[in-house]
Amino acid sequence: MANRHLSRSIVLQSLFEWDFNKKSSKEASEIFARNAEEFAPGMGDFSFMENLLNGVLDKQKDLDLVIEKAAPDWPIDKISVMDRNILRIGLYELLFSDHSQVPPKVAINEAIELSKSFGGETSSKFVNGVLGAVYKELGEPGKDETSKDKKNKVIPANVPIEYLAGAVVFARAGDDIYLALVHDVFGRWTLSKGHVEGSDPQAEVQKVIKDEIGLDVEIKEKLGENEYVTYHPEKGKIKKHVAYFLVESSFVDLKLAKSGGLDDAKWFKMGDILDLNFYNDILPLVTKAINILLKK
Repeated sequence: MANRHLSRSIVLQSLFEWDFNKKSSKEASEIFARNAEEFAPGMGDFSFMENLLNGVLDKQKDLDLVIEKAAPDWPIDKISVMDRNILRIGLYELLFSDHSQVPPKVAINEAIELSKSFGGETSSKFVNGVLGAVYKELGEPGKDETSKDKKNKVIPANVPIEYLAGAVVFARAGDDIYLALVHDVFGRWTLSKGHVEGSDPQAEVQKVIKDEIGLDVEIKEKLGENEYVTYHPEKGKIKKHVAYFLVESSFVDLKLAKSGGLDDAKWFKMGDILDLNFYNDILPLVTKAINILLKK
């Protein structure tokens, strides 16, 4: 295990140098070879390190999308070079490695240890927050218990709050009703949403939907609200309050804005919706919207 920790440290140092100096993938391999010979001359078998380095490089784009999804409003180029490469290593092992060789909790703990050794003062909290969020959304063992504890946990009153607005968007085409959904990098279909300037989400939900999926919508009624806590590298914990509405649009093409964390947007016939993979807190909102539409 000690050799694995050393191996991750060498891969991290190589990725840091590659990223900081904006080198090519080929040059990253040359940097790694130099570091491996210097810091682990007696190890002999470099296969674990080589597989980890090449895996991170091959999946970099996917890994960065996941980071931006798990750390909302924090562009990848604004995260320190060290922290983002620690996250890339941790996420690669969490998402793409053989879990019989590297269990998810080991991947997370190793990344946290790297952040303590090589990162800044708040790096370990940030890394833990991002990887923990991804781990829960993957549905790994213990997720249900974690979610239950989260619901019962009291959020401190002094946590800053950000307001968002989202919507179940529907359109009629002939005899059919369609719902517009967005797809994220975790493989879930979810609702279009975005930040609002004030504390009145209803006043801005039409702009939010227009900006994210290009639709002009008419508000029909409010569906409900969700709250959750995220971690910001500089601000710490932030409470996000999302108000959701039922809105109607014309049945026209969706135009997904470029956004970290979202990779698709589609219309679905209402009858096909409940077969999709939703987040636990989104499914009740979609179900409520469908029940309302069926009564109309």
